This record gives sequence, structure tokens and C-alpha cells, in this order.
Amino acid sequence: MRGKLWFIGGLAAGFVLGARAGREKYEEIVQQARKLADHPTVQEAKGTAQAQANRLMSEGKDRLSQSKLGEKMSSGSSHEGHSHSGANGLTSSSASSSSASPTKPMP
Repeated sequence: MRGKLWFIGGLAAGFVLGARAGREKYEEIVQQARKLADHPTVQEAKGTAQAQANRLMSEGKDRLSQSKLGEKMSSGSSHEGHSHSGANGLTSSSASSSSASPTKPMP
């Protein structure tokens, strides 16, 4: 509880000090943040991090496709009927089954 009070107090103090500083100080902070973001070292680190994230994503996809779960997922989507990939990337099957229960439309 004490930690929450300190946090709320810090937020309140930051708000009051920020309000007193006004728009000019805000614009100065934004300008400094943009200058920092455009710095070549920061851009290089951003590119390195993005490349590593892409590499890890590819490795994860490869590992998943080679795992038993990946095999089940890929074999489960290639059964009777036609499959359709929706906007959210999920695959739905158009095969009808007599044991399928009716679904309610989403509001």
C-alpha cells in the first residue's frame, strides 16, 4: 500500500511540475526526444534489434513447424472441405459435419 501511495504522489508531483513548465518545456522535450531517436547510434541499435527480432521469429516458426504441435496444426487444417483464412489469420473449414453444433452470431 505504501508503494502505491508513493507512486500516486510521484504522478501528482510530475503533473504539477509539468503543468507549471507549460507548452514550451513540452516542445523542448519532444525536440530532444526526436534528436535522440534520429541519432545514428540509436538508428544502428534499432536496426540491429529489428534484425535480431526477425531472425528469432523465423527460427521460432521453423521450430514450431518441425515440432509435433506444428505437425498437428498443419495436418488439422488440411482435412475435408475447403479452408479459408480470415482477416485475423485463423483458418476455418467449410466442411459440414452432422455432429457440428450451431454457433450463435457475435453481436
